[in-house]
Amino acid sequence: MLTTHGYNPDMRFGPAHFLATLSILALPLRAQESWPRWRGPHDTGVAPAAKPPIRWSEKENVRFKTPLPGTGHGSPVVHGDRIYLTATVAFGDAGEPVPDDAPGAHDNARVTRDHRFVVIAVDRHSGEIVWQETVHEQRPHAVFHKSSTLTAASPATDGEHVFAFFGSYGVFALDMGGDVVWHTDLGDMNVKHGHGEGATPALSGDTLIVNWDHEGQSFIVAFDKSTGEERWRKDRDEVTSWATPIVVEHDGKRQVIVSGTTCVRAYDLETGDVIWSCRGLSHNVVASPVAADGMVFAGSSYEKKRMFAVRLEGAAGDITNTDNVVWRRQRRTPYVPSPLLYGDTLYFLNHYQGFLSRADTKTGAERGRPMRLPGMRAIYASPVGAADRIYITDLEGATLVLSHEPDEPKILARNVLNDSFSASAALVGDAIYFRGRRSLYCIAED
Repeated sequence: MLTTHGYNPDMRFGPAHFLATLSILALPLRAQESWPRWRGPHDTGVAPAAKPPIRWSEKENVRFKTPLPGTGHGSPVVHGDRIYLTATVAFGDAGEPVPDDAPGAHDNARVTRDHRFVVIAVDRHSGEIVWQETVHEQRPHAVFHKSSTLTAASPATDGEHVFAFFGSYGVFALDMGGDVVWHTDLGDMNVKHGHGEGATPALSGDTLIVNWDHEGQSFIVAFDKSTGEERWRKDRDEVTSWATPIVVEHDGKRQVIVSGTTCVRAYDLETGDVIWSCRGLSHNVVASPVAADGMVFAGSSYEKKRMFAVRLEGAAGDITNTDNVVWRRQRRTPYVPSPLLYGDTLYFLNHYQGFLSRADTKTGAERGRPMRLPGMRAIYASPVGAADRIYITDLEGATLVLSHEPDEPKILARNVLNDSFSASAALVGDAIYFRGRRSLYCIAED
């Protein structure tokens, strides 16, 4: 059944706002009802308990299709019976264009209007917008690449707060009813080529981590998630990157792992001290690392193609030329979409094109030949997996569903929606949630 809901730009308080808060507080969280961060509950792109459908179209298996305000490429996150998203909404009269004067600037969008920076809560079952909160208003200080938006970072949630990172325009923590609990301003980013901002915060326990790599002094900072108080901040010898940190626990210690041009680093979550580092990626790092079973996998693809696997056991200091680097590869590595780590197999796209590779996590050996994805063109969304299936969505609205058989995946379906998709999907329960340029889709069997 297809239902479509509009939105009210002045929506804020009222009965729905109050009831939304009560229902969330009363709802017990189950693993299959949560996609709390951009890459899912384990930061791998996999939803272990989800069972989304295989086939859909604009007329089949669409539980709801909700038009969204403004623009944004951040993925939906899900907790209980709510979906959370971010967006920017242009308003007012056009003025002088924001300067597009970064060194090497090219292919950037023209920005002439003020923008509202908005956090949105949507009912997971009906698609109704429950509340939306404008947390900031400003004429942007910089432009962004025409393929992106001012809101490319995804939110995160712990079931008590929603954390929205708008880069130069602030970090905001909201409660489940949409009230801002705390916010902080980290200054203005100076991004390479003026191509915009996009790294998503990491959330682990009671700590929120923000990576701030740009053409000025880069840094990484950890906040107390409840108060916004800075716990630590460390300068980084890095230029612009768009990679999201992940948090991995090893030997009872949580490590914040961040990809970068100079090196991939692991920081102690409690102190911010660097535990280990490994050189070898390219410039313009976009893909985020993934990790499981004591191994970390990082890759990039710009002027050179690089990917490597790090064994965490014994990793300390500069491990670039040590046995802790278990394998490396220099072809068909990911650029924009991040890898999918499903069991003992890494799935990743060549650059952002429709060619899929699979590699054994332990050895790096390819599993089968690279697979051409029929009918798939530019792919910005990262692949996701559930129910022994792989879901890959391209910019033009097509999603290819493959069987999770690393040596020889089978094409199960090619499904097309009437929208453009850069955001990665979220998988929860019996549904898959797609955030398009115009609408939020819930795909589930009728």
